[in-house]
Amino acid sequence: MKRLMIKTLLAAVAATAFTTAFAQERVIKFANQNNKGHPILMGMDKFAEIVAAKSGGKMKVNIFPGGSLGSDQANVSALQGGTLEMASMNSGIFAAQVKEFAVFDFPFMFGNTREADAVMDSAFGKGLHKKLEDKGLIGLAYYELGFRNITNGKRPIHTVADLEGLKLRVIPNPINVDWVKALGANPTPLPWPEVYAALEQKAVDGQENPVATINSAKLYEVQKHMVLSNHQYNPQSVVISRKFWEKLTPAEQKIIQDAATESAKYQREQSRAQAAGILDNLKKNGMQVTELSAADMDKLRDKMRSVTAKYAVSVGQETVKDIQAELAKVRGK
Repeated sequence: MKRLMIKTLLAAVAATAFTTAFAQERVIKFANQNNKGHPILMGMDKFAEIVAAKSGGKMKVNIFPGGSLGSDQANVSALQGGTLEMASMNSGIFAAQVKEFAVFDFPFMFGNTREADAVMDSAFGKGLHKKLEDKGLIGLAYYELGFRNITNGKRPIHTVADLEGLKLRVIPNPINVDWVKALGANPTPLPWPEVYAALEQKAVDGQENPVATINSAKLYEVQKHMVLSNHQYNPQSVVISRKFWEKLTPAEQKIIQDAATESAKYQREQSRAQAAGILDNLKKNGMQVTELSAADMDKLRDKMRSVTAKYAVSVGQETVKDIQAELAKVRGK
């Protein structure tokens, strides 16, 4: 009888603790620029699924894809103001908040996804996210957008020289403007939601993005040529508003952090598993895909070295040294 009473008391305590941890229902708006079907959205859907399951349905995540809540820059402001709870966006965008994030936009920083994972999941990657806290943001995990490739509607790209004179849309930040200039092309910074229309109206000749983004946005409808340049790798930071985070109980915070970590692993797996099929789909939809020779890839790297050298100064030599140290570790294995 005594044992039964103790068990009943423990169950009551546990139930009370659970009720206290989830005293009210939480609704989380989670924004991104990509369209449904993109591997980033698959990661976000997985995150929502995990959060709902682990909170017993007390926490609900609503996904807002396709830039439906505005540009990345608008989302950053909303996160800081507390009117948006979560977003996933290119890590390099946060260079406007913390200068060291610009290192993720350096051309040819990563040679493959193994190197990228090693850096993102290291103390270096976590340390950069930690720097966002003073800016009203909490970094939870890194998804993967992937390696970027250049498309255009004017001509096939067989050599680096073929890029000269093209008007290319770029992510609105200085590094991307400068590497396009270094190739003899003309950079046009535009928020992502404006890109399809700009290409359709021929206000710009081309753009650059990973194949999954090109495919999900149906850019094959307005772009005929793509060169597999793999000139830049984009991690995507999964961030939450600090104002919202601080309203959560420790139990709620743990659920969100665990769900972000788990969904990031899933998202990267999906991104890589789908890459070959996505490229085939682009070709089936009429996009002509070319590759640069080894000699021209060397030329591409050479032209971009001056950009890396320039921004290594503003990012900070210590940051560059730290990321190179992490890369040396994985390259040495």
